[in-house]
Amino acid sequence: MGVALVTPFKTDESVDFESLGRLIEYQIENGTDYLVVLGTTAETATLTDTEQKEITQFVIDKVSGRVPLVLGVGGNNTRAVIEKVQQVDARKISAVLCVTPYYNKPSQEGLYQHYSAIAKASKLPIVMYNVPGRTGINMTGATTLRLAKEHSNIVAIKEASGNFSQIDEIIKNKPKDFMVISGDDGITFPLITLGAVGVISVIGNAFPREFSRMVRLALEGEYTSARKIHYQFNELIELLFVDGNPAGVKSMLSVMGMLENKLRLPLVPTTITTFEKIRNILDNLNIKCK
Repeated sequence: MGVALVTPFKTDESVDFESLGRLIEYQIENGTDYLVVLGTTAETATLTDTEQKEITQFVIDKVSGRVPLVLGVGGNNTRAVIEKVQQVDARKISAVLCVTPYYNKPSQEGLYQHYSAIAKASKLPIVMYNVPGRTGINMTGATTLRLAKEHSNIVAIKEASGNFSQIDEIIKNKPKDFMVISGDDGITFPLITLGAVGVISVIGNAFPREFSRMVRLALEGEYTSARKIHYQFNELIELLFVDGNPAGVKSMLSVMGMLENKLRLPLVPTTITTFEKIRNILDNLNIKCK
């Protein structure tokens, strides 16, 4: 299981590196397999270039090689993405996560050429990221498979389309070593039963040990035990996204006393109603709350 790290902020909206350091240690101590830096959950769109570099270096230094790191390097300008990818330190970063271009809504051929150009320029393995609910365009199974078969350094896709038929098509027809990773906590268990290899998780920020256990049990075919954990977290996972990500998980981490419940505009914290529902569930799970 990978975890898409949040970016903790102080009340003045500056980056809270102390809380970020604690969160990283919490992840490693509780069995997270790898960390994703500067993903959607990190509120990367609201971070300056300087802050992105500082956060990346901080995580690299704090992790110190204990777990692999995947760096979010995406955008809707192919040339700019290539430039960023070529600047990544391949000695410290294991792979890059590249979201499909957003807003300009390219055709399937445009998506193919976008990723092909990045693949030809990158020295690092590439994990594609399909999340049409955010980008406005879905990358079809056919386009994903075309890229997977033609570029050996495109090693995986984080699939968050929610389209089981599409994901099943990719799993069925993909190259042997190409990995399908769930981009949605709520459907990770069923996707693993279809052949997905894991998840890049949001709720893992708060529950790395428990969610990692569910993933490992499912991968080992222990479906009854994995299903029990899946159902245990269903309601909480739904609450994570009621008011948008990462508002939900930041509320959860705030209740747990791990960071301030602070986001940067245009994102805002969850409603009081959602916050109290999260607090009540955590109480029922016997999770220590402040």
